[in-house]
Amino acid sequence: MANCFALIGWSLPVIESMQKIDKPFVVVSFPDFEPYARENNIPFVSYQLNEWSDSSNSLDLLEKLKPFNVDVAVPLFEETVEWAGALNSIFRDDPRVLNRAFLFRNKAMMKRKALIGGLRVGLFEEVHNREQVKLFMKRLNEANLQLEGEEDSWVHLKPFASAGTVGHRLLRSMSDIDEKVKDSDFPCLAESHLPGREFSCEAFINKGKIRFLNITEYVHLGYSNFIPEGHYLNSKRDLIHKHVQKMVDIFGIEYGMVHPEWFLTENDELNFGETACRIPGGHILELCSKSYEFDALAAFVLCHDPNITEEELDQVFPPKDFKPKNYNGNVMIYPQKRQFSKLEIPEELNEEPYFVDHTLVPPLSTQKISDDREGFGNHFGTINFRGEDPDRMKELLLHYETVDFYV
Repeated sequence: MANCFALIGWSLPVIESMQKIDKPFVVVSFPDFEPYARENNIPFVSYQLNEWSDSSNSLDLLEKLKPFNVDVAVPLFEETVEWAGALNSIFRDDPRVLNRAFLFRNKAMMKRKALIGGLRVGLFEEVHNREQVKLFMKRLNEANLQLEGEEDSWVHLKPFASAGTVGHRLLRSMSDIDEKVKDSDFPCLAESHLPGREFSCEAFINKGKIRFLNITEYVHLGYSNFIPEGHYLNSKRDLIHKHVQKMVDIFGIEYGMVHPEWFLTENDELNFGETACRIPGGHILELCSKSYEFDALAAFVLCHDPNITEEELDQVFPPKDFKPKNYNGNVMIYPQKRQFSKLEIPEELNEEPYFVDHTLVPPLSTQKISDDREGFGNHFGTINFRGEDPDRMKELLLHYETVDFYV
């Protein structure tokens, strides 16, 4: 077992999980969190993680961590992946650990690596202006044998390094390129639209092998999902496991957790979207913990440990033949109006047998939302459900996504 884990970033649920399993850790995060950490006896190192300079770098941070005897670094969110990679490359005496961290943070590099390794990916190019995006769409139209007057091939623009849907633009036509794309979007990655049913996996890796695989059913990306996967995706679990392990091998992932997104076609072909190596959004690990009855956040941290034994790993995860008794799902709630003053919970929700609870907070006064939110913006809370039927779960999630809770 590791001497001490450095948790790079800030996550109270992860801190609480580490306290419950009584494993040594220290949190490395911004100075703003230090008063809370001191007040609650949380081991803490204050650091400016948004800077990289002569006085703010992995070697300097390494010195500050020596009193804690740290030998494993764990990234808690997207922007700390390189920091953890830099530290772990020193702990393991392997510079490729840092190179892999860069790979996870650059979508263009990630796609090239996947393509070289033999994964199915869409067409992609790095673009620097609108004309290059138009040329990319034109080439897609030609490749798809589009006739004059037919709809253009869809193009996705994504920043090289961002989490979730921040900065993501879906372009359905040439006119969209002029109307939706900003100069500040460039340079970025242009991708063709991938067909198929989108879902994610959360693969817990140790010594290069999948130790536990979760499949998250996306009902509506960015809005709702549930765990475990429904009947159709479950019937493809062996196929999915094979492709995730192939991705792990291609990327040379040895420790931690990966969160790849895939598209399953009607012909049982899996297209690779992208992957991350940090805690996923959408409260996915919370749902995973509830369904499989283990602490997924603690498992996320412990899988980063090269020295953990097989016996210790077996204690971390549910038994290999474990079958969840219920499906756990949530809807992330976004206000549908730009201005609202109160929270309204419909009585039908309280009477729904699958309803568990919600985390919605009433506004203190009239509140306005900016028109220029990127991606989906921050959700205002979740509504949580639990039940035995995945079809009923999907029906509920889709319904409550349309309900206006903030009026």
